Amino acid sequence: MPTGVAIRDVRGQLLDAAERVLLRDGASALTSRAVTTEAGCAKGVLHRHFTDFDAFLAELVHDRVARIDGQAAALRQSAGTGSITHNLTQALLDLFESAAVAIISLVTSRDGLRARLREDRPTGVPILTDAASAIASYLTAERELGRITADADVDTLAPTLIGAAHMLFADRQGDPPQAEDIHKVVTTVIAPVERQPPR
Repeated sequence: MPTGVAIRDVRGQLLDAAERVLLRDGASALTSRAVTTEAGCAKGVLHRHFTDFDAFLAELVHDRVARIDGQAAALRQSAGTGSITHNLTQALLDLFESAAVAIISLVTSRDGLRARLREDRPTGVPILTDAASAIASYLTAERELGRITADADVDTLAPTLIGAAHMLFADRQGDPPQAEDIHKVVTTVIAPVERQPPR
C-alpha cells in the first residue's frame, strides 16, 4: 500500500484478512505480519489501531460473536415455523461452516488472548457459549409454543447440540460433515422432547 493512501475501514480489512489467514493456514500462522501482508498494508497499521496483537485478536473474536447475535435473532424468529429439527440443523450448519471452529481453536491456543477475553467474559468459551445461548433461547420459544415438552431442559439440550456438532466439525482434514450428519445429531438429541403434531 503506497504511503499516504488512505485505507477505508482499516479495522474491517484487518479482521477479514486475519480470518482468511486463520482459515487457510491455522491459528499458529496467525501473526501480525501475516495479517498485514494478507491485508496489503504496512505492519504498523495494525499497531496504530490496536494496543497489541492480543487486543486485535480479541476484537476479531468479538466481531465474529456479534455475527452470532444476528443468527440468534433469526433462529428465534423461526420458532413455530417449519420443523424444529430442520431449524436447528440449519442453525448449526450456519454456525460451524463459518470461521467458528477456527476461532475456537485460536482462543484455546493463545493464553494472552484468553486472558484478554476474560476481562469482559469471565466464563465460557466465546462462540460456543454464545451459540449455546442462542439455541437455548430458540428452544425456550419453542417450549412456550408447546412444540417441545414443558419439562424440556433447554439449558442442557443447547450445549449438548453445540458440543456434538462441534465434535463433527473440529479438527477435520477431509470433507466437512454434511447436512444429514448434523440432522442425525439433532434428531437424536431433540426426539425425546419434541411433541409430534396431531395427525
